[in-house]
Amino acid sequence: MIIGVPREIKTNENRVSMTPGGVEALVARGHSVLVEHDGGLNSGFTNDAYKNAGATILNQVSEIWAKSDMIVKVKEPQPVEIKMSKPGQTVFTYFHFAAARDLTLDFIASKATAIAYETVQDKHGTLPLLTPMSEVAGRMAAQEGAKYLEHRMGGRGVLLGGVPGVKPAVALVLGGGIVGTNAAKIAAGLGAQVIMMDVNLNRLRDLDDFMPKNVMTMYSSASNIKELLPQVDLLIGAVLIPGAKAPNLVTREMLKLMRKGSVIVDVAVDQGGCVETCHPTTHENPTYEVEGVIHYCVANMPGAVPYTSTIALTNATLPYVIKIADMGPVKALQSDPGFMLGLNMVDGKVTCKAVSEAFDLDYSPAASVLT
Repeated sequence: MIIGVPREIKTNENRVSMTPGGVEALVARGHSVLVEHDGGLNSGFTNDAYKNAGATILNQVSEIWAKSDMIVKVKEPQPVEIKMSKPGQTVFTYFHFAAARDLTLDFIASKATAIAYETVQDKHGTLPLLTPMSEVAGRMAAQEGAKYLEHRMGGRGVLLGGVPGVKPAVALVLGGGIVGTNAAKIAAGLGAQVIMMDVNLNRLRDLDDFMPKNVMTMYSSASNIKELLPQVDLLIGAVLIPGAKAPNLVTREMLKLMRKGSVIVDVAVDQGGCVETCHPTTHENPTYEVEGVIHYCVANMPGAVPYTSTIALTNATLPYVIKIADMGPVKALQSDPGFMLGLNMVDGKVTCKAVSEAFDLDYSPAASVLT
């Protein structure tokens, strides 16, 4: 199989979808890998590193899309990339269709096959290809939140961990999954008073057992959130419904309960956000203010630490890339029910129910369209 690795073109996206080590593993199995010139440079991987691993370096990205059976990316294809895709071609990346109507409709029209990292499940029902970037984003959420609480960044001028004689900041984490857990760990490690909310009581019990003593848990409800907001310095949105749009847990009206200069970091923004006033921002212009509250809503947070993120992502995705390359996409998906859940579109048909429901589109079960 011919696998294409284009350079990411989304604003300030510095990751690349495959390391030279990943290329070497594919080439060793008899596959060809086409890498765009300087595609991995911002992640710390040179053209020579890819050449030495057996890749072919191409200057024209259009040539990569034209020649490849499968395109492996990090972020959703941009409009110019969708125009280069072709029927029957497999595109394997983060799509987050349910939060992007234009992307969804354009990709349907391309008739290419979309396998989304974020909806692949393993035998335990977890999301193995979302996990590494969720770990990075969760840890960054606390880090960025601490930075924007500084007065020079527009925040309240609060040190997350406080000092002896001065109480620490209060951080509210909405969601007890991978993002929320990692965010809470870092915030707690910096000394903040952390409150984690979730609707899953069993998860709250688990968190209560292993999180540090400066982390407490509460059941997530509108009334509990409203009660806490006047005390909160940093709110981290970490809610995920696989493949679907995130629910709005904090409304615009509720922002009025927060103190001026407090900070919101909504990691769920790439799924529509769990705060009503959130919309995607970039690393170039990461924040804006609503009701005196700083909003940090960068949709590709791990792109700020591309070396770490690229290695972590390839560690997770490479076994699936190899499976598709060795078996072909149809047999690879049919061999693994959890992998089959990653199929979002094929030949213009939507095979992810959450995406079809988000935009009232016809739904075709994956098993019925894979032949």
